[in-house]
Amino acid sequence: MLQLQKIREEKDAYINALKKRNIDAKPLFDEIIALDEKRRATQTELDNTLAESNKLSKEIGMLFKSGKATEANELKVKTGDLKEASKRLGDDLNEVAEKLQQQLYQIPNIPHESVPSGTTDEDNEEVFREGQIPELIEGALPHWELAKKYDIIDFELGVKVTGAGFPIYKGKGARLQRALIAYFLDKNTEAGYTEIQVPHLVNEASGYGTGQLPDKEGQMYHIQADDLYLIPTAEVPVTNIFRDEIVKKEDFPITYTGYTPCFRREAGSYGAHVRGLNRLHQFDKVEIVRVEHPKNSYEALNGMVEHVKTILKELKLPYRILRLCGGDLGFTAAITYDFEVFSTAQDRWLEISSVSNFETYQANRLKLRFKDENGKNQLAHTLNGSSLALPRVLAGILENYQTKEGIQIPEVLIPYCGFDSIG
Repeated sequence: MLQLQKIREEKDAYINALKKRNIDAKPLFDEIIALDEKRRATQTELDNTLAESNKLSKEIGMLFKSGKATEANELKVKTGDLKEASKRLGDDLNEVAEKLQQQLYQIPNIPHESVPSGTTDEDNEEVFREGQIPELIEGALPHWELAKKYDIIDFELGVKVTGAGFPIYKGKGARLQRALIAYFLDKNTEAGYTEIQVPHLVNEASGYGTGQLPDKEGQMYHIQADDLYLIPTAEVPVTNIFRDEIVKKEDFPITYTGYTPCFRREAGSYGAHVRGLNRLHQFDKVEIVRVEHPKNSYEALNGMVEHVKTILKELKLPYRILRLCGGDLGFTAAITYDFEVFSTAQDRWLEISSVSNFETYQANRLKLRFKDENGKNQLAHTLNGSSLALPRVLAGILENYQTKEGIQIPEVLIPYCGFDSIG
């Protein structure tokens, strides 16, 4: 979330910047500042009341020592009133602090100056494109039909076992899925990321720490009996490792990669664009996460983008990179680059990765800090990216590599798969 002090100092600039998200933040900022002023006033009144109570307690002790019990007992009545007042003020302070916190949670991150204005994904800015779109054979099929033809993914069986959006991978389909996970992890560790395995369930504090709560509560699977959430991405557990931590400046950059299944309710998703692997409730993803010194985070962001580009180049998939506009930018991100692979059989672009810099937004929620050269605590910057999300990468491979004889395996994956074709 945004820092309260900076909201007070840069209110007008923030309001203007949030117009890129098509948000009029003035009413919310006014309410936040009013709540903060009420919190400060209540805190001052409470401090004064407690100070007065402590002062009287010392006077009462001295009066008793001097044998002035009557005067001491008269003052004890007053201290009782002060204790009641301090309890009331403490309750008021907690209530206004909670309201203030909840209002701060409602404000999205401030877009970076390079983020274009816009309202929908049609306003996103294409910044890079690479790879030739292949000419497919006559009668080329979309991946869901290829999956059925070669018996490598069973969507209907997944419906039987769980429900729509939970496919079952079979035979060479399962092996290709496993190969992609291993390949992505190897590429990330070769680039300096430390591999980590994390829980697939997180507590509420972790959800708030990275910004999934309360913004995306309706999209997360909640296990009410234990008050735990199934993770929508490895970003959540990996980044929360550093919640309430003060990291050493010499530890920067902190870089992790991890594979997890991801779970998203995707409430309200329907239509032809969600067929097959295009949108699932459970899917596999390999993530990269960085904790950076603020002065280095945008250089790190560019490095993450270049890293994902090398993977797609090795897979020889046609792709493009979009800089998301304000209206399509995620709640917690200051800037996001989306990677999309071209699905020739569907004749459309499919998002396969998002690489984002959150600047201090998540770190402020997490209380993730480092000590600067003056020994003062400062907020770190956090970044994350998909490297990569598997379903649409797999869809792109199945569709773009199909031939009359079957589906060729990208050369870089053959050592991981143990076979060079499906058919």
